[in-house]
Parts: sequence; structure tokens; C-alpha cells
Amino acid sequence: MTQIQRITIVGGAGHVGLPLALVLADQGFHVDVLDVNAAALATIKAGKMPFREHGAEALLQKLLPTGRLNMTSDNAVTALADVVICVIGTPVDEYLNPETYLFYKVIGDLRPHLRDGQTLILRSTVYPGLSAKIDRMFREEGPRVHVAFCPERVAQGQSLREIHELPQIISAFDDVGIAAARTVFGRISRELIEVVPLEAELAKLMCNCYRYITFAIANQFHMIATDAGVDFNRVHHAATHNNPRTSTMPRPGLAAGPCLFKDTMQLAAFSNNNFFLGHAAMLINEGLPQYMVNTLKGKCDLHKMKAGILGMTFKADCDDIRDSLSFKLKKLLQLEAKAVLTHDPFLKSDATIEQILNECDVIVVGTPHKEYRGLKIPTGKIVEDVWNCLGK
Repeated sequence: MTQIQRITIVGGAGHVGLPLALVLADQGFHVDVLDVNAAALATIKAGKMPFREHGAEALLQKLLPTGRLNMTSDNAVTALADVVICVIGTPVDEYLNPETYLFYKVIGDLRPHLRDGQTLILRSTVYPGLSAKIDRMFREEGPRVHVAFCPERVAQGQSLREIHELPQIISAFDDVGIAAARTVFGRISRELIEVVPLEAELAKLMCNCYRYITFAIANQFHMIATDAGVDFNRVHHAATHNNPRTSTMPRPGLAAGPCLFKDTMQLAAFSNNNFFLGHAAMLINEGLPQYMVNTLKGKCDLHKMKAGILGMTFKADCDDIRDSLSFKLKKLLQLEAKAVLTHDPFLKSDATIEQILNECDVIVVGTPHKEYRGLKIPTGKIVEDVWNCLGK
């Protein structure tokens, strides 16, 4: 195959696409960041990251003068690429079924600009079998694009490091596609794992399902211990300390974000809704905010209390609110408490930390940001902290 020099990343200004664009450009590829978000593109052009990602802004400012990073909203740029990487995935709808409309629309919008011989790498989570359907479409209707599926599986905020450190799964439907995947990811990853596309699609989903289920186990254990009147943090320490068989047991917390729940429901749909373990995990994790509110109701007359939530993003020390369960927690508290205030160091908040500590009768940790660790809680406050962020 011809040498790969130019890569277009579709959806390239987002949490998945932009870190990959930076890493690839840093390895010498010319990278077009294609995105419909004009504001994000303008921010990137100005040398600023549109979201928090460790080490990314310094790398962006290093790369901009090289000319290897181009920001655009024009789909026509894909015609210039040797490889097109699409980071648009398939979410789930309100009925917990895969939603493919946006994915097909993006592919349809790209098709007039694609040409024979290019490789299209699908990067984000897709419903199993969708890669094969896209490959079949190009084989039957043209142009003759070589389709590959090479899923990302990095932790948001640590993408630059993990793109290099984690083994990269690669798959494709023909020799040209797999060769292109080897060339692209062989430059940035320490190890490549080659499988067939359906295996890669399932591996991506099962990685996230596994994490979601383990978080559900911790949350269920927390509920059992709390209902029994004991401190789960002490139980967790007793069960895991210097015990290699339980050392990976996570601690409880709001298991949220744009991937874990969605991917678990995708696998459930793929299994004809026979993935009972995944459904049970969903009920536990999605039910934790209500359990927290019910716990507070058992401690006080919540309807007479002002409640304050510390942390609203979906995980600690990031600025991403997508599918954060802290917002579900807020809605449930608004149904029960006299008033609800929120604070998050990465968002525009309706209260300061001091206001929540001084004005609120009930303090709830929604997200365990570093800023909250070791806070001194005034005497007499009622605290709900499943994360044990504040310490006991």
C-alpha cells in the first residue's frame, strides 16, 4: 500500500478524537481535525484545549507551529486523506436500544468525498456487527474503501499517556485495512493485538461492561453494609488489606459517564436482552442516587433541610458532565429537600464551597474532586459520602 502521510479524524475536536490527533501529529502525520463544533475548533486554533486532558495543551501549543495540525468543518478534506478515522459511535436511545442514526448520517455525509483505496478506521464503540455492515455497503455501493475497527479504550484525562501504553486492538476486513491499522497504530502504541472485527467490537464492549459490573458489586456491598448499620469503608479495608484475591475490589461511588452504562446496554441488546448481570448492574448503579437520598431521609427530616452537593461532573478532577449521576442526585434531592445548592470547581456553580459548608444542613459528595479531600465539615452537619472522599 502507499505510504500513509495524511489522516483525517472525524469528530476530531472531542474527548476521543483530539488526544489521538495530537499524538498522531506528534509522530509526524499530517492530521486534519474535522468537526462540526466551530467553537471548539476556534479554541484549538488558539492553542487552548476545549476540555481538560493532562498534558494536552502543552502538546497542542508545540504542534500548532509545525503545520501538521489542521482544523476544519469541511468534509471535503477527507478526500485528501490516506486514512480517515471516525470517532462517532452508537449511543443508546430512551428505550436502551442502540441509536445508529447519527452514525449512518456521518458516514453518509462523508461518502461523496471518499475515494477508492482509502482506509476508514472506526474508532468509537459501535453495536456489534455494524462495522461489517459499513464494509458491505462500501463493497457493494462504493467507493472501494477499506474498513477497519480499532477501538479506543483510554481513560479520559489520561489519554495521551494511555494511547502509548495500552495495547491497541486492531481489526479489519481485508489485508489493506489491517496493514493501514498496523502502520497508524504501530507508530503510537507499544503493542498491537490483531483480531477479527466482531471480536474487537465485543472486546471493547466487554471491557466497559466488566468495569460497570465491578462498580455495581462495590455499590451493592455498600448498600448491604449500610443497611446492616456498619461502615462499609471498614468492611472494605478488612476484606482487601494485604489480600491479593480481593485487592482489585473497587470502592463505591456514582458509576456514570458516556461509556459504561451505554456499552453495557449495547451488549444487553446484542444478547437479545439475556445479559441479566448487566441489567442488574444498571439497576444498582442507576439506583444509587435514590439510595443516597433514602439514607438521608432516614437520618433527618429532609424536607426541612437545605442540601448541598459537592461535585457535579461524571468523575473526579475532570470537567465532563456527560451522563453524570450527580444531576440525577440533584433532581431527587430537589423533590425531597427544602433547597439544593451545588458546587463544582470545573463548572459554573450556584454556590461556593464555603456557602455549602456554612448554609447547608446536609452535605452530599457527588464527585470526589481533590479539592474536597480533607475538608473540615462543621459540627452538626449531616453528611452522605459514599466515596469516603471527606474521610472518617
